[in-house]
Amino acid sequence: MIRMKVYNTNHKANEEERKAIIDFLYEHLEQFGDPWEDIEKAYKFALQETHSFGGFVLVSDEEGEITGVVLVNKTGMSGYIPENILVYIATHKDYRGKGIGKALMQKTIELADGDIALHVEPDNPARFLYEKVGFTSKYQEMRFKQPAN
Repeated sequence: MIRMKVYNTNHKANEEERKAIIDFLYEHLEQFGDPWEDIEKAYKFALQETHSFGGFVLVSDEEGEITGVVLVNKTGMSGYIPENILVYIATHKDYRGKGIGKALMQKTIELADGDIALHVEPDNPARFLYEKVGFTSKYQEMRFKQPAN
């Protein structure tokens, strides 16, 4: 049976859980992931372990094994920019196709206070799940990287 836990400013993971969550995202995001340190920054932002607006981390597990994680940061904005950004969502590679991702997305939508944005690569198969639960693609993202000094 799949269980879900929510971590936020008022209910923080212990150090072992924290490391397991970040390690899980680092491993199971695969080619769509980021460096471990960047995932940790987003985690700290969500739990206000750094100056931030907060957010939450949603973890699903089955018999003590993490099966999925969602990490959401609050943006501090509304209207012109959604109140939340879904930074990471990953399902354990051995549990994909069992509805865990959909259940995590539905719970995330329920937990989020306000609208949610997310970035997804065009070739990411999870894009179809996001569309099924109601996400639309209104904009194409463009980024400018400051040159290194």
